[in-house]
Amino acid sequence: ALPVLEAQLALHRRYWSRDVDAILGVQTNIASCIRNLGRFDEALVLEREIFSRRVAMNGVSHQNTIGCGCNFAGTLLGLGLYDEATSLHRDQLLPAARRSLGAD
Repeated sequence: ALPVLEAQLALHRRYWSRDVDAILGVQTNIASCIRNLGRFDEALVLEREIFSRRVAMNGVSHQNTIGCGCNFAGTLLGLGLYDEATSLHRDQLLPAARRSLGAD
């Protein structure tokens, strides 16, 4: 699956380079695939970048940003970085989710 996703990213960059949201979506899929392959260190680098770009582009309260943040936190947990994952959830993601999606 990873080579297919990488080809998809190359096509998006070539033909739809201005559609940053779509490119970030493909990159999110690549990061998930890399994480599922057990390559947590590589996934972490990509997810950190995606999350920071989503925050800059949409703000932390946007549902895509929250989803990417949850992926990022999950990879942190996979690497045993519990304090950083907990801090990300507690200090950024949960308050943003409550503000934008509601307390339920």
